[in-house]
Amino acid sequence: MSAPAELRELLLSRITDIPDYPQPGVMFKDITPLLADPAAFGALTEAFAELCGRHRVDKIVGLEARGFILAAPVAVRAGVGFVPVRKAGKLPGTTLGQAYELEYGTAEIEIHSDALVPGDRVLVIDDVLATGGTADASLQLIRRAGAEVAGLAVLLELGFLAGRQRLEPGLKGAPLEALITV
Repeated sequence: MSAPAELRELLLSRITDIPDYPQPGVMFKDITPLLADPAAFGALTEAFAELCGRHRVDKIVGLEARGFILAAPVAVRAGVGFVPVRKAGKLPGTTLGQAYELEYGTAEIEIHSDALVPGDRVLVIDDVLATGGTADASLQLIRRAGAEVAGLAVLLELGFLAGRQRLEPGLKGAPLEALITV
């Protein structure tokens, strides 16, 4: 899914390019101006909430950290549960973890072990799809918890980084919805 032209233009007009951040050669896509604009943030929330209905979602998983900001209001709007996926060691209590490969090393994400139950249909929401490592790990984690992946939705897909291709096997036919692809 790509956003309708009017929504796409509104969202893009509120995303700022920050050159050489966090390191030289990287063009960082800053969504904080979008979050500060209630019309743009509201339109984004509505677009994601509509996906929840279309895909019959029971829970939304938000990926740390900006995914939390986008996913939580969508869950409220759609009337479904919100589950944060955090970096390892950030959640109290019993957790399920999933390690994944980074460019130089590994990382791990976690959810509470009782956050998802068999039969839950889960939509993953994040701000940007880059290489797809964290998103792929979240799909594995959701399935290990016994839940079903209903789809993955992102505000912005960086198509040149081939995250979609990396995620295709892990999605197992579930849709990847990017409102904007650059």
